[in-house]
Amino acid sequence: MSRPHRVKLQTLGCRLNEAELEAWGERFQRQGLQVVAEGEPADLVVINTCAVTQEAVRKSRQILRKSHRALPTARLVISGCLASLEADALAREAGVDLVVSNADKDRLVDIALETLEIPAMPELAVTDVASPLFARGRQRAFVKVQDGCRYQCTFCITTQARGDERSRPMDEVVEAIKRLHGSGVKEVVLTGVHLGGYGIDLGADLAGLIERVLTETEIPRLRIGSLEPWDLPDAFWDLFQDPRLMPHLHLPLQSGSDAVLKRMARRCKTHEFARLVARGRQCVPDLNVTTDIIVGFPGESDADWRQTLDFAAAMAFGHIHIFSYSPRAGTLAAKLSDPVDAAIKKARCQDLQGLLRCSKLAVMRAQIGKRVSLLHESPSKERDQPWRAGYTPNYLPVRLVGSPGEAGNRILDVELTEVDAENALILARPVAQSEISGSEVGPI
Repeated sequence: MSRPHRVKLQTLGCRLNEAELEAWGERFQRQGLQVVAEGEPADLVVINTCAVTQEAVRKSRQILRKSHRALPTARLVISGCLASLEADALAREAGVDLVVSNADKDRLVDIALETLEIPAMPELAVTDVASPLFARGRQRAFVKVQDGCRYQCTFCITTQARGDERSRPMDEVVEAIKRLHGSGVKEVVLTGVHLGGYGIDLGADLAGLIERVLTETEIPRLRIGSLEPWDLPDAFWDLFQDPRLMPHLHLPLQSGSDAVLKRMARRCKTHEFARLVARGRQCVPDLNVTTDIIVGFPGESDADWRQTLDFAAAMAFGHIHIFSYSPRAGTLAAKLSDPVDAAIKKARCQDLQGLLRCSKLAVMRAQIGKRVSLLHESPSKERDQPWRAGYTPNYLPVRLVGSPGEAGNRILDVELTEVDAENALILARPVAQSEISGSEVGPI
């Protein structure tokens, strides 16, 4: 083949999957392959699967089958959590050429090239490490710093799929972020399975890693991925004095009932969670806290559910990822008795959705009138209504109106003017440089 092989990268599930996909894209490019966008022809398709729920398993299989139908002549490589848990079954799927487990995914590019006899063409290598990210229409980069988890939450299959905790050396993380920034990336998210456990195997910790990134790189915006709501020392909050560390934390709650949390084998009770959030909001202005809640966990009574609703309302979350519980084969929770009826789970999900809407809009309305920086990520596709989309430092969705749909990946100064309740986002206007002089602008 005279031209470089074209590779399409696909993923679903967690941000860690996205971080791994971005790393593969960089490595494929180093070997002279071309990373292509969705809808373009490809010679090789790599899919990073998810298995956290039965629905994720279904979607993973759906994506690989759809990819094979769309590109029947392309070689198909499957990795991720489903590949680790059901390797033999995936290998029998039509069109699948190679299955790479999580244990080997750091070597996925080398394994794929060797096994599938795809010629490397390093003389054609693209040195721009961010181009695979931009080719997929993304601007925010995810950097994997940790993998695996030492805990055994009863609903979670990830420990089995990901294995023991491993931390990426600090020097590697710092250098990776420097390369991304040098290629035009303006916002990076640190990700891991148990991110708060970073460094347990290195004699280090997450706060130390963040401090080094802020000290040794010039990345304009740094975010922290999902953090379990424990093991965060008081010194952690001091890091937010650097305005480049964005004031948003995703702290998975899972339930507002201590009885349910005990059956889940969670390590944080509700009063501890509330204390953590209160401490964070005291230390970090405009801190936006988002969370996960599982609805209908086995044994969840009406009283348990009322406690969850009341607690979620009191926490004033900016967003809630709502999961309707379904048994996941291989987990301890799948063996628990007293399942919650499907109709009850549906009604409870609807109750939580209603609460979430009110909570999210309240968080947004509290921001109106403020001037902040916006990472412009995507232009409008509507020619007659130009606007640009992005997120505030505290991760609230914004539509910047009255401006041409310019290319993304720019940090803009904006004023938050009103809440679009129908679309659950904030409307904003651009702030001219002359307006900024002498005035206070939110964190960059």
